[in-house]
Amino acid sequence: MKDHEQYMHLLFLGTSAGVPTKTRNVSGVALRDSKGKGWYLIDCGEGTQHQVLHTKLSFHSLKAIFITHVHGDHCYGLPGILASAGMGGRTAPLTIVAPAGIKAWLEATCEATQLCLPFALEFIDSDELPSVEFESMTVTTFRLSHRAPSFAYGFTETKVDAALDVDKLAQKGIPRGPLWGQLKQGFDVEFEGERLKSHDYLIFKHKPRKVVIAGDNDQPDLLFDACAGAQVLVHEATYTEEMAQKAGDVGHSYAKLVAAFAESVQLPNLVLTHFSPRYQLNPHVSPSIEDIRQEARSVYSGSLYLARDFGEYTLDKSGQFSELAGE
Repeated sequence: MKDHEQYMHLLFLGTSAGVPTKTRNVSGVALRDSKGKGWYLIDCGEGTQHQVLHTKLSFHSLKAIFITHVHGDHCYGLPGILASAGMGGRTAPLTIVAPAGIKAWLEATCEATQLCLPFALEFIDSDELPSVEFESMTVTTFRLSHRAPSFAYGFTETKVDAALDVDKLAQKGIPRGPLWGQLKQGFDVEFEGERLKSHDYLIFKHKPRKVVIAGDNDQPDLLFDACAGAQVLVHEATYTEEMAQKAGDVGHSYAKLVAAFAESVQLPNLVLTHFSPRYQLNPHVSPSIEDIRQEARSVYSGSLYLARDFGEYTLDKSGQFSELAGE
């Protein structure tokens, strides 16, 4: 692989809906930002701590956990992963962004099971959160449509490689020296009684990378604003259209619905996940994961991916998204 600092990474820890299968665990996605030297966990279904053991991820470098909604296949792994982190020697505070019900449930579970963590938990209620800032990432919250309050999280990098606009600095009469250095580092400065904003004097080498990871949702159109400027959308495709009609109104999307939305906003990359356990990996049996792929492909012309457990994807600084070959 090329220089790791050029990449954002997605690593799927679980891609099944509702219950695990022999080959797929329930929901969990790790997002690694190599510049930030840490990772973020989006959803934490039961067994996520076991999945992490099969990766190079460390609980010590976990920056935050984001829970999309309160249903068990997205959160039942939280007590276990926190206990593993504590017994592994973590002491740094950990941020959990989640609907309000998660905090109450987790606190009750810790009390009932006498789980005493050696690190502080910092809860942020996603119901009231416009956005939250981390070292090299801004995370924005978007409301979705499901049986329980559900959210998508948009991850946008904040540290983009940039060069000073030397010509503009010269025209402004700003002398070479400390002010140039501060502007280059992203700090606003005072010059001759005027406040100069750093971004006005920088030439960015590429657009900020943005990945949107959605929870359960039966109205993909709600992600119109979230997908503005995004290179990648990760969204559930629990069923095909035919199976969704049989299931009735359960608050989930089917492949064609999501893919048609992605096509309508000209999204370059779509990753489908959260497949019903009915769908098997073998393309020669029915129903098969391949049915979901074919239905989505019939209406979507961008780059389409169907997530698999331990599948890893990279988004480079030029905005190119690709799947890594399995090791």
